[in-house]
Amino acid sequence: MAQHSVLVERLVAELSPRLSREARLMALLHDSPEYVVGDLISPFKAAVGINYNALEERLQAAIHLRFGLPAQAPAALKTLFKRADHLSAYYEATQLAGFEEAEARRLFGAPPRSLKTPRLAPLSTADAQELFLGRFQRLYAH
Repeated sequence: MAQHSVLVERLVAELSPRLSREARLMALLHDSPEYVVGDLISPFKAAVGINYNALEERLQAAIHLRFGLPAQAPAALKTLFKRADHLSAYYEATQLAGFEEAEARRLFGAPPRSLKTPRLAPLSTADAQELFLGRFQRLYAH
């Protein structure tokens, strides 16, 4: 998840280069509720019997507030984060998970040709953590 979060933040910055440091930090933290409770598949979320999306939104708000961010990202930023998340899924599928490009395009959409294709390699937990924390510290520094 750490490597994914860094990639999403990088893609957000590339898609919208004039974003503030605050918006980029929100992008880096876009999946932070999953860190707290784990990344559950949608059918399991439904079977839990609670409004799981509401729980994730409350966790996201608490995490944002902890780091001096607005509790909720504006709708336009959420849309941008979702776009970058799908692009990240495409690159992760084709470079890390062995998907054919046609299958990844069908599932996640094709990346714009204007984007620089990231070069991904599987990272150890320690390396992914170091990458994430380094990026977090650069964005969070006041």
